[in-house]
Amino acid sequence: MGALDIDVAVEAEAWEAALPDLQGLIEQAVRAAAGDLDEADAYEVSVVLGDDARARSLNRDWRGKDMPTNVLSFPASDDDAPTLPGQPVLLGDIVLALETCEREARELEKPLADHVRHLLVHGMLHLLGFDHETDADAEDMEREEIAALAAIGVANPYPDRV
Repeated sequence: MGALDIDVAVEAEAWEAALPDLQGLIEQAVRAAAGDLDEADAYEVSVVLGDDARARSLNRDWRGKDMPTNVLSFPASDDDAPTLPGQPVLLGDIVLALETCEREARELEKPLADHVRHLLVHGMLHLLGFDHETDADAEDMEREEIAALAAIGVANPYPDRV
């Protein structure tokens, strides 16, 4: 895999108390999802750890949905965009909302760390071009999520579907 730079911005300080090894968790999950990127290139992704207010604002402004959500992905560009020589390929941004992540983890009876790993993998796959707009696309994306999570020791989040 080419070099992958992961920039992390902690906007909601409660993230650091909720998950002590935050940087390691993010690195592990994003790299697992990145898989085999072209070795000739360098890549960059940004992870923003926000709260429900931040996610709600972004979700409203970019998706027309006035509610918080667990994870948002913002791909940086399409495949036809030029890359400057010597500069990394900008993959995009992943934004997580702490309160929603915590609530979902409780409801799913999963450790917060595992749920966040899953959401990071999910978000990264969106940056790599995966989506779940059709049933077939969702199955493909879920298969990728399951494989990436298994590689880092996280249980299948879709045991009844895939």
